[in-house]
Amino acid sequence: MKQTDQTELPEPSRADAAINRVLSREGSATRATAEVRTDYDGDQLEREERAALRRVYGLGTELEDVTEVEYRKLRLERVVLVGQYVRDLADAEVGLRELAALAETAGSEVLDGVLQRRPHPDPATYIGKGKALEVKAIVAEVGADTVVVNDELAPSQRRALEDVVKVKVIDRTGLILDIFAQHAKSKEGKAQVELAQLEYLLPRLRGWGDSMSRQAGGQVGSAAAGMGSRGPGETKIELDRRRIHTRMALLRRQIKAMAPAREVRRDRRLALPNVAIVGYTNAGKSSLLNRITGAGVLVENSLFATLDPTVRRSHTPDGREFTVSDTVGFVRNLPHQLVAAFSSTLEEAANADLILHVVDAAHPDPEGQILAVHTVLADVPRASDVREILVLNKTDIADVETLMRLRARRDQTIEVSAMTGAGIPELMDAIAEALPRPSVRVELTVPYTRGDLVSEIHQRGEVIMERHDPEGTWVEALVDESLAARLHAVADLSV
Repeated sequence: MKQTDQTELPEPSRADAAINRVLSREGSATRATAEVRTDYDGDQLEREERAALRRVYGLGTELEDVTEVEYRKLRLERVVLVGQYVRDLADAEVGLRELAALAETAGSEVLDGVLQRRPHPDPATYIGKGKALEVKAIVAEVGADTVVVNDELAPSQRRALEDVVKVKVIDRTGLILDIFAQHAKSKEGKAQVELAQLEYLLPRLRGWGDSMSRQAGGQVGSAAAGMGSRGPGETKIELDRRRIHTRMALLRRQIKAMAPAREVRRDRRLALPNVAIVGYTNAGKSSLLNRITGAGVLVENSLFATLDPTVRRSHTPDGREFTVSDTVGFVRNLPHQLVAAFSSTLEEAANADLILHVVDAAHPDPEGQILAVHTVLADVPRASDVREILVLNKTDIADVETLMRLRARRDQTIEVSAMTGAGIPELMDAIAEALPRPSVRVELTVPYTRGDLVSEIHQRGEVIMERHDPEGTWVEALVDESLAARLHAVADLSV
């Protein structure tokens, strides 16, 4: 029998085939590296902590069906995905596959999906009344309790779609915010996530019946409702909005108050050259940090596993010390609330001497990921002025044709595998060449009582010659201006 080429299939069949590939995770790099760890990743105790609190598959709801430990866990939410596209079905498939990974990271089980082709979203229900009824039938058939839309919905669209499908509807932005809320650990990270969530929630407050419009204030409600009903004269939705505004103002003050401590820590690190690792979520940034520095930070095969920035020290092959900063991962159409809330985290890239842009070379669309990262960095002041090296990660499982395309880019590229260690020596050589070198030449004697300065010369400078005289350690070296000034001050005092 003749095999029909995919391009000859009618549009609905092609969309159905794309859905089947998404549900089977076919062609996804996420599953290819699952549950593989290296000695550089450390004990990974946080991974066990997260797993202990995670939702589980196949959990019954009756107490007698499960053990006491399982009873304390929650059943995975069962979701149906909804996506739209105008022309390019391949891009829509990649986007829906990413949405499925986001949903699984948030604690869901993806049961089915719908891809719709239309020139623009329906202003009422996003997908139109007919397609909404089709989604309702799918939800009822598979027993789903949530519909996830691969776009940011207007509040009215979400409400209208919920009224049709009769289950909870969340959009892509709400899903990403939920993942951030689960993974934030530091006080500043939690405050940033809460601020972003409140900004997202504010225009989406909704009441059922008259619960949000009921007013108990002044003399109007006093006769009917009696004592306890007299309030500020606001409806409940107005009261909730005022409380949200008050909480947002408090969070902004808290985040602003954390800035001085963050700047002090950054100023201490500015004495050393800094390398910032940026990239798309799940590209392997934390694995690369562990490989370069032995930091042992959490490595997990899920999206947005790292939210709080991590800074560690490392050395170039010629012995110079530098710091490496791991940052939060980016994603297509990153919610603007998160870009604003995590501006302090993104500043790590702007204050770096070198940016390592980690790219998942095994992903179906690495060029799209590169564009998404550059789009976010364009909103960070001064970040575009920092020198950048494209680090093509996961080359051990990447497609040869994809690697050839990426090599043809104008950017400087280094091919590595954080899993196997391939290409790491070449990457360290490239870092050593790109980092700024000290420019002030000093020739002086440092007293033996100031061995700390000699150690600092070795850490931050380049020692040309060194000998031990009766008066102290004579050294000829290249150092930065601040260290040179302190060395000359000590040398003058010892004369």
